[in-house]
Amino acid sequence: MLQQTRKIKPTRRSVSGVYPFRNDTSVPYESTLERDFLIRTEFFLDVLDVIAQPVQISFVGSNGNTYTYTPDYLVYYRLGTQSYNEYPRPLLVEVKPEAAWRENWRDWLPKWKAARRYAHIQGWQFHICDESRIRDSVFMSVNFLEQYKRMNFSNEESQCVIDSVQEMGSAPIHYLLARHFMGLYRAQGIAHIWHLIATRRLDCDVSKGLNEFSEVWIPTYVY
Repeated sequence: MLQQTRKIKPTRRSVSGVYPFRNDTSVPYESTLERDFLIRTEFFLDVLDVIAQPVQISFVGSNGNTYTYTPDYLVYYRLGTQSYNEYPRPLLVEVKPEAAWRENWRDWLPKWKAARRYAHIQGWQFHICDESRIRDSVFMSVNFLEQYKRMNFSNEESQCVIDSVQEMGSAPIHYLLARHFMGLYRAQGIAHIWHLIATRRLDCDVSKGLNEFSEVWIPTYVY
């Protein structure tokens, strides 16, 4: 597996830092948009790993000079139950604000074409991710769940909820609330279920938003 090829240095022009990806690896970022990309990507259990600044790609600019381009991230996915011939291809990613790429796309097109060719040769995909691909409805749900990650609940109660979902295959949240958190405990129950989703002990389709009618199930993968 590839490793980071260029170290990210602190900058005064944007927000930079290190994101504790699944509390296992430290992945650097150079902007809040890159940070949000990592938050969104971390939520999906089929994501195996994210490598920052993974490769350096040579390209010829529109002026005829040769330059080196380093995309922002490479995302690896789990094979799961898919056959090797249909494996989920790693994703080479450039994170760029929409306003920036719209203004500079002609200048940046040569390096992005080179990245697409490089990714194709490697058996990867190449995507440019702006706000529309990062700060979408999925991110809004994932960001909402962040506040419940570090809450503490009874392990016994958690297991009872998980067992109910396991029994049924999937269950709407309102059913779990009625079964395990009646009356005065309902508000605590909602927070508890958000916590189980946030910590990935339960899964759901966050692209549809989160409410009491959301279906939850046991995740296929774990961190």
